[in-house]
Amino acid sequence: MLRWVLIFLAIALISAIFGFGGIAGAAAGIAKIIFYLFVVLFIISLVLNMMNNTQK
Repeated sequence: MLRWVLIFLAIALISAIFGFGGIAGAAAGIAKIIFYLFVVLFIISLVLNMMNNTQK
């Protein structure tokens, strides 16, 4: 999932350099959404892993 964030970020940066405002904004928005989703899933994974380790 982090790879997709980097891909959309690269698209946004390249589009911003060439002045394609709509494409850059959309790609940056998608990258932000996927990044936040990745962070939430990472935190949930850490919490579940910590809970599982304390029960053993």
